[in-house]
Amino acid sequence: MMLSRLLKHSIEHGHTQAEIETRLGSADEKPNYLRDAIYGGIDGAVTTFAIVAGVEGAGFDRQVIIALGIANVLADGFSMAASNYSGIKADSEQVSRLRAMELRHIQDHPDGERYEIQTILKRKGLEGEQLDEAVRVMTGHQALWLDMMLVEEHGVSPVPATPVRASMVTFAAFVVCGAIPLTPFVLNTENPFNQAIVATGITFVLIGSLKSRWSLSPWWKSALQTLGIGTLAAAIAWVAAVFVTSLGG
Repeated sequence: MMLSRLLKHSIEHGHTQAEIETRLGSADEKPNYLRDAIYGGIDGAVTTFAIVAGVEGAGFDRQVIIALGIANVLADGFSMAASNYSGIKADSEQVSRLRAMELRHIQDHPDGERYEIQTILKRKGLEGEQLDEAVRVMTGHQALWLDMMLVEEHGVSPVPATPVRASMVTFAAFVVCGAIPLTPFVLNTENPFNQAIVATGITFVLIGSLKSRWSLSPWWKSALQTLGIGTLAAAIAWVAAVFVTSLGG
């Protein structure tokens, strides 16, 4: 209950004039990289633990687990970061293309574009003089006009994430969370696989709890969902490794 309150209260904010101006001013033109961090963290923990479980199920020694685990953390982490970079860069280029297209339409067909804004605002419930005034104000500011067309007509954010920064966040989260299942083996602790299970489970729970801050789901539900995804991935890898090993025997 205490964790739930902390997670929910931490996203609340004040509503004084100074607080509003500070909050909105700091958020201006700054994309959110939470998705990239959660994406990289979950996949890093899942894939590395799946490899650990699979190699353990196949009966290989600790050195093999460490070697394959480190290879996965670095190679798969870089692959995910590169894929995320390419995807976000494509989105960014798409936004630039659409913005240029809409600007050209505004310049060449201003009446048609004004009617599009009028239709969008009318569907939002404005009518009569309020609608006419809103259209006049909106089309009187070209940047605002373009942003609304991007969001409402094309369904894209006018402020896409920075590809390099997003990929770095993904890679860092992947490496940090992916290293956790390997730590007991690197430290050569007693019963390292059991400790890896516990450590990775805690990681899934923490990631899921953090994720709930930005959703309507309670923290425990999000935590259990993330834990379930990781457990299923690990179980599949372990069963597959045991099955393949039995065929060779």
